Amino acid sequence: MQQYGTENLSAYLRKMALDGYVVKLELPEMKELVSLMRRSSNNLNQLTRKVHETGRVYNADLEDISQRQEQLWEGVKEILTQLSKLS
Repeated sequence: MQQYGTENLSAYLRKMALDGYVVKLELPEMKELVSLMRRSSNNLNQLTRKVHETGRVYNADLEDISQRQEQLWEGVKEILTQLSKLS
């Protein structure tokens, strides 16, 4: 239970009964990815509001969202690469 990082005995036993093992992944890249997703979502919401208000789309806004999407995909690729090394 200490290695898994939990004090909840029933959750630990349930996991062990079902799988026979417990895996605790520590991926700091995942936290960064979630942060990028939040920022990208906020930017997309702001852009959508602007478009509804003005009827115009600005290239700078689209470029910002495009760059954030690229960052998100790089983060996803990194996480998938790390996960593929586990098996």
